[in-house]
Amino acid sequence: MEDNKNHPSIKFGKTGVLIVNLGTPASTSWLDIRKYLKEFLSDRRVIEVNPLIWQIILNVFILNLRPSKTAKAYKEIWMKEENISPLLYYTKKQAAKISSSISEENLIIDFAMRYGNPSIKSKISKLHKEGCENLVILPLYPQYAAATTATVCDEVYRTLMKMRWQPSLKIIPHYESDPLYIDALVNSINKKIKEISWKPDLIIASYHGIPKKYFDKGDPYHCYCHKTTRLISEKFNTVEIKTTFQSRFGPQEWLQPYTDKTLESLPKEGKKNILTICPGFSSDCVETLEEILIQGKESFMKSGGENFDMIPCLNDNDDHIFLLKSLIQRNT
Repeated sequence: MEDNKNHPSIKFGKTGVLIVNLGTPASTSWLDIRKYLKEFLSDRRVIEVNPLIWQIILNVFILNLRPSKTAKAYKEIWMKEENISPLLYYTKKQAAKISSSISEENLIIDFAMRYGNPSIKSKISKLHKEGCENLVILPLYPQYAAATTATVCDEVYRTLMKMRWQPSLKIIPHYESDPLYIDALVNSINKKIKEISWKPDLIIASYHGIPKKYFDKGDPYHCYCHKTTRLISEKFNTVEIKTTFQSRFGPQEWLQPYTDKTLESLPKEGKKNILTICPGFSSDCVETLEEILIQGKESFMKSGGENFDMIPCLNDNDDHIFLLKSLIQRNT
C-alpha cells in the first residue's frame, strides 16, 4: 500500500451556507460609486438591451452622470461611525446571528454580495478551503426575479465551472409565502402601529420594480409580490395594504402602480396618513432609507400629506433570524 505520509492535508465533510444580497459600493466616493454601478448595470440579467448599444450608453453617458446623484443618495444613509452601508452592516449581522444560533459543527455560515465585495467567488473559494463539500445558497430576495435571484445563481455557476473539485449545490430560490416570513412582516407592522400616535389610512407595500417586458416574458416576480401582500393582509386586516413598485430606471414602462406617483396622489384621495413597508428588501438600504423614507416622505408631505412613516426592514431582528435559520435547516 502506498505511503500517505506526504499526502497534503485536506479539509472535508462540511456544509457551507452562503447568504447573498445585492451589493454596495465600498464608499460614497464618486469612483467607488462608478465602479459599483458599472458592475451592476453591466449585468445582462439586469439590463436586457443589445449589449453593444448598452455599453456605449452606459460608458459614455450613465457612468459619467449617474455616480454623482447616486453618491448623494448614499451619503444620506451611510453609517458614518462604522463607515459602511446599512445593507452590508445588516447582512454581516444576519450571518453572524444565524451562525451563533446554529450549533452544528460541520455547518459554516457566511455572506456575500452579488456586486462589489465580498464577492460570491471569493466566499465560495473560502468555504471550499474550509472543507465544504456541500454548498447551500440563500439569495436574500424573498420574491424570485431573474434580475436578482437568477443572477446570483449565474455567478455561483460561473464560479463552480472553474473548480476542479466542485461541491454539491442547493439553492433556496424564493420564500415569498413562507409562514415565518409572513409572520415576521405582520409582527413588524404591529410593532410600528403601537409606536406611532396616529392611525394610518393605508399601508403601502413597496417592492422594487422591474421592466414590464420582463414580466411579459414570463418572470414570476410580479405574482410573488402580490402573493406576499395578500398573505400579509390575511393576517393583518385592520388597515388596507396596497402593492406598489419603486426604483424604476430609464424610459421604458415598469411594473405599476409606481410608488412615487402613488404617494403623490394619495393626499388628493383623502389618504393623508400613510405607513410604508418594503417586504422585498431583507435589509434597509438606499432604496428604503433614501428613496422611501426621505424622498417618498418629502413628496407625500408636499402633496398635502399629514403623517408618514416607514416600517423598518426585517434586518437582523429575531423574527428574521429565526426565518433564515429555519430556511437553512430545512435545506441542509
